[in-house]
Amino acid sequence: MTKLSRRRFLQSSAAVAAGSVALPFAGLAQDDAILVGGLHDLSGGLDTSGIPMSQIFELALKEINDTGGLLGRQVKPVIYDPQSNMSLYSQYATQLALKDKVAVVHGGITSASRETIRPIFHRFKTLYFYNTLYEGGVCDRNEITLGTTPAQTVEKLIPYVMNLWGKKVYTVAADYNYGHITAAWFKRYVEENGGEVVETEFFPLDVTQFGSTIAKIQAAAPDIVLSAMVGTGHFGFYRQWAAAGMKSRIPMASTTFGAGGSEPIIMTPEEGDGIITSFGYYPTIDTPANIAWKEKIAAAYPSNTPVLSELAEVTWEGVMIWADAVREAGTLDREPILEVLESGKTYDMPAGKVSIDPLTHHAIRDVYIADLKDHEFIIKEKYEQVPPADTQMVCNLEEDPDANVHHEISLN
Repeated sequence: MTKLSRRRFLQSSAAVAAGSVALPFAGLAQDDAILVGGLHDLSGGLDTSGIPMSQIFELALKEINDTGGLLGRQVKPVIYDPQSNMSLYSQYATQLALKDKVAVVHGGITSASRETIRPIFHRFKTLYFYNTLYEGGVCDRNEITLGTTPAQTVEKLIPYVMNLWGKKVYTVAADYNYGHITAAWFKRYVEENGGEVVETEFFPLDVTQFGSTIAKIQAAAPDIVLSAMVGTGHFGFYRQWAAAGMKSRIPMASTTFGAGGSEPIIMTPEEGDGIITSFGYYPTIDTPANIAWKEKIAAAYPSNTPVLSELAEVTWEGVMIWADAVREAGTLDREPILEVLESGKTYDMPAGKVSIDPLTHHAIRDVYIADLKDHEFIIKEKYEQVPPADTQMVCNLEEDPDANVHHEISLN
């Protein structure tokens, strides 16, 4: 992508955050509309992920309206910007549940945000879709989790890159529950595949300077660097890594690089090429469904086309799967909708086939491994219908439908 294209991406992102390019929802029957909550970071440290998610959220609702609405009614988004601030997440979640009385909420990016709002929606019985990859462990019948878990991506990525590059690993990760638990998954799968994690470092989301860490990695001389860095501040790690001349010396794989879509575009090929990742969606998936979906998005947002990633595509899935369940249930009541979602139905999505595991309410889905080249992820492997969790996921919602926990998964 050219410098002009990257500039346009940044400008369009700012425009979305300012609310100047929202899709039109004029003509709605305001008094009878079905309200659907959207809670994505449109500003703050995670806005590069939250803005595309919100764009796709709105587009999905518009498509529902364009095809007749739900239950003879239109749907209407109720959107708040929590600004990557947990206090605002709590405030807006309570407002969506009690004041706005939305039928469902789609939102949250970090695990910290999810664990702030999930108990609120559980308490007030407001159905919640978490459309984001995460570390695993949530057991809550009120939450539908469609993003990938480490048992789907890390389990595939680790042996793939170890076979390419070697067995000595250095891990860098975000310093909150996602990063810590994902690092533990890294260690588990590295050791299961005969390797060793020589060091693990954690970084708060606002850290932007990584010179001392790069020096430590250079001294440790690993075969691979595994990254679970998160957010705008952590972009600096990849840029400083390349600037130090390390990218050609020690290869890197990640479960987060490109998750929000913006990193491969903002960074130059010299900075990003060769980073291998694993996700449940890439825009380079070459299927009629994905091609048609991308064309639809480009037509809806011609001047501010959202950057597509797993987070954006799974947001589309969340809205469409919820709408399908409402139609089949014939009601907005939570319990009949949950029964439809637990029926094992398979959905054809741009990412591939998706179904919801009734025991955990996580997605069974196709998983991919890809290599970044000139701002595009070149898909190297596809794994079909990978379950969301292995035996370490302690969750059985059929036996305990009232569960409301985030398990600290044992990886011993």
